[in-house]
Amino acid sequence: MSQIIISVGREFGSGGRVIAEELAKRFELPIYDRHLITEIAQRMGMTIDSVEKYNETPKNVFLSRRVKGYSNSIEDNISEMQFDFLEDKAKSGESFVVIGRCSETKLKKYPGLISFFILGDMDKKIERVMEVYGLSEEDAKRFILKKDKKRKRYHNYHCQGKWGDSRLYDFSINSSKLGIDKTVDIIEEYIKARIEELG
Repeated sequence: MSQIIISVGREFGSGGRVIAEELAKRFELPIYDRHLITEIAQRMGMTIDSVEKYNETPKNVFLSRRVKGYSNSIEDNISEMQFDFLEDKAKSGESFVVIGRCSETKLKKYPGLISFFILGDMDKKIERVMEVYGLSEEDAKRFILKKDKKRKRYHNYHCQGKWGDSRLYDFSINSSKLGIDKTVDIIEEYIKARIEELG
């Protein structure tokens, strides 16, 4: 089978992570998301918690600067290490699933990249976040808006295209309409069709 890289962008509460994990199982592929945090922590000699704090976070422009191409921003450095890690994996010919990390843009030169963006209806996302995190309806909505704002700023800082813009992805799908399992089924069929085309 040719190399495939399944990139999953997602709105918070849409079930994007669960969908990516299920796709990784169905296609028997490694998945890169929080695993990257462990990898970066080991390389930087930091704790996983301290790296997580800066994960998918845009730099503070007031506290950071570049000198001769190097940034003093820990956010920038962690992001660049994650991008380099994914690039190395892609360059090696490995097939994998990756969640977020601007992968639909950073890895677009690879023919086997198949990118998705998972969105959802706000009421369904609120229900999901309330259930998963044990939050009130108001707190769940506030949490969703905060997380998506952070993801948008991070993506738009590192990429020219705008986060969630359907033109950046092969396929955007609203998981609220059919639920997680059927959404995965649809995406699986699309991936199989793409694999056939790749040969």
